Amino acid sequence: MKKDWRVFNLAADFNGLAGKLGVDPVVVRIMRNRGIIEDKDYESFLYGTLSNTHSPEKMLDMELGVDIISAALDEGEYIRVVGDYDVDGVTSTYILYDALKALGANVSYDIPHRVRDGYGMNIRIVEDAYNDGVNTIITCDNGIAAVDAVARAKELGLTVVITDHHEIPPVLPEADAIIDPHQEGDDYPFKDICGAVVAYKFIQTLYRQRGQELGRRKYLEMLALATNCDVMPLINENRIYVREGLKDMNKTTNIGLKALISALSLEGRTINEYHLGFVIGPSINAAGKLGDAKDALELLITEDQEFAEKRAQELRDENDARKKQTEEGADKASKELELTEIDGEEQPVDKVLVVYVPNVHEGVAGIIAGRLKERYYRPTIVFTDTESNPEILKGSGRSIENYNMFEKINEHRDMTVKFGGHPLAAGLSIKKSDLEAFRKALNDDCGLEYRDLVPKLMIDAPMPMSYASMKLAKEIESLAPFGKNNERPLFAEQDMEVLGYRVFGKNMNVMKMKLRNSRGQFFEVKYFRPDEFEADINRWFTASECDKMKSGIRTGCKLDIAYELDINEYNGTISLDFLMKEYEPA
Repeated sequence: MKKDWRVFNLAADFNGLAGKLGVDPVVVRIMRNRGIIEDKDYESFLYGTLSNTHSPEKMLDMELGVDIISAALDEGEYIRVVGDYDVDGVTSTYILYDALKALGANVSYDIPHRVRDGYGMNIRIVEDAYNDGVNTIITCDNGIAAVDAVARAKELGLTVVITDHHEIPPVLPEADAIIDPHQEGDDYPFKDICGAVVAYKFIQTLYRQRGQELGRRKYLEMLALATNCDVMPLINENRIYVREGLKDMNKTTNIGLKALISALSLEGRTINEYHLGFVIGPSINAAGKLGDAKDALELLITEDQEFAEKRAQELRDENDARKKQTEEGADKASKELELTEIDGEEQPVDKVLVVYVPNVHEGVAGIIAGRLKERYYRPTIVFTDTESNPEILKGSGRSIENYNMFEKINEHRDMTVKFGGHPLAAGLSIKKSDLEAFRKALNDDCGLEYRDLVPKLMIDAPMPMSYASMKLAKEIESLAPFGKNNERPLFAEQDMEVLGYRVFGKNMNVMKMKLRNSRGQFFEVKYFRPDEFEADINRWFTASECDKMKSGIRTGCKLDIAYELDINEYNGTISLDFLMKEYEPA
């Protein structure tokens, strides 16, 4: 897909700061590109520790909520934790349940079933709690929109404390305490934290109030997992939690997590942010998507090694099934789109994609939406059938930078049966009969121009490959973990002549290309989509020139190259690699 190449153009005293911090000026430039302004924040970004995270007491209602739960502990009341069925929800539930149990609480948990219940605490969950003799409910990663459920809880005489991190809806539930950093009047300095971090802050405050020792590194691997999988920006305290949590993930003492790491063939490897987001997280998510999220929670809670190994294998198998369903669903969804040619590429006619895919498990609808969003760079909502009511469709949406999906759907909230989410993601239900009207309404009011639908490729610095070194690559690695708002640094060099390339690997999906820059220096880059590269060269130049390149015959064809630096370790040898990420004809 065509991209809009842009270079960050932010000013700072790069050389002066580099001298103070002991790093290359390029590293300072990267940090400035990530929104760092103050000198102290550069130092914190590089060298920040857990002491640089924010005080929980700054959250609105934090002390009130802690007082309520503390009193419930003193009175021996029955407490129920109500979580959510994704990674953030499961880890949030684990943190609250485990920490309260360690304080001697009479505590249990409940997580809504994706198919039978839908998102968030509902009246069924509240009534089950009441019938079980529960006195107090505490939510995590949900609850901010549970107006009806909380109203029912109050009718039954239950106390409700909400901990959540989602956007604030027009009407708040009448809970006894609401802890959500997005609330008006909340002084917490960093709003973009996940539900597990809110739950963790709650437990920190509760333990401190009760004079108990939580442990400085307790639950950090759970915070890393939740923050990464909920796609929170990896800046500010999030970056510290993920960085420190990854250290603990590699030596976790949680029996279930260790069993899952082993089942996923990660034992003995250094786990990084990729493994969190694309290997471990999806396996935990699979339980809530295709089955019951309590299966994943039971894995984290268990002290039984044999049970842990069995459950870990089950989650791995469920995730494999999820992958297969996602591929099939994405193919079906793509065939439903009306396409047209824009700038030589097939693109959807609609600016907001609203697609109905029958006979697809609703648990994978969001992943399919994400696939279409990545493929076409359009806000995408995928709807599928619900088991309980054939007249209702359940949808999951994924959005792009210039489209606040939460706000836009909220403008048409009257067309939804149920709705909630973030600027970049949403979950909702609508009547099947309203599908076409909903699609039309979102497109009519989208406010998107064509330029908004061309993804930006942000270059950190136009840096000649000759400037790169192993020392610089190691300094760049110190900026990890990488993810949202702290993407892996990207550099570019223009007018690189292609001298030849070869394709290899078990699946013939690795390409090494030899380049020469305008100063006559030679470099080799790796690329992992050779079929796509060959199709582009055929389109931009000719098939004959593509054949010559592959044979190592000079053609004079030149490309602008966007690349990353990578430290490659193989058979005890460490080398500096250039990974080509994007390219354009020069």
